[in-house]
Amino acid sequence: MNIDSKALARGLTSVVPFARTVGIEIVEVVVDGDDVRAVATLPDEERLHNHVAGPHAGALFALGETASGAVVMAAFGPHLSLGTPLAVRADIAYAKLARGPVRATATLGRAVDEVVDELAAGGRPEFPVAIEITREDGAVTTAMTVVWTIRPNR
Repeated sequence: MNIDSKALARGLTSVVPFARTVGIEIVEVVVDGDDVRAVATLPDEERLHNHVAGPHAGALFALGETASGAVVMAAFGPHLSLGTPLAVRADIAYAKLARGPVRATATLGRAVDEVVDELAAGGRPEFPVAIEITREDGAVTTAMTVVWTIRPNR
């Protein structure tokens, strides 16, 4: 099932305006059973550059975290009456110099039904979202994992 990327992006950037501030755009969201993916982009703008004229590490982190948030909203949006999603921790590895516009592809790492069942039973599920950030030439510049939880409403 394809999700309306524009509607999800508007909703996400209204709740998390920092993503809008740095120019992150969610360009694709796909939900196909347990295959939940989101793609976000960061423009090549001097205001976002570091000392080697590429995107600042903080901008790359924001891009990856935003893409992961789009995955969380796509996968668990219908269940948010049960709880609030929160990022728990993140790991990031910078592998190659990023230059120009970059693209983050985020993928859910746990079955949706399993997470929802744990949440409905009163648990506080954790689940990883893996992110790859690539340059225009397709080279992976950054690998990242954000572990999320959904804190149950009590």
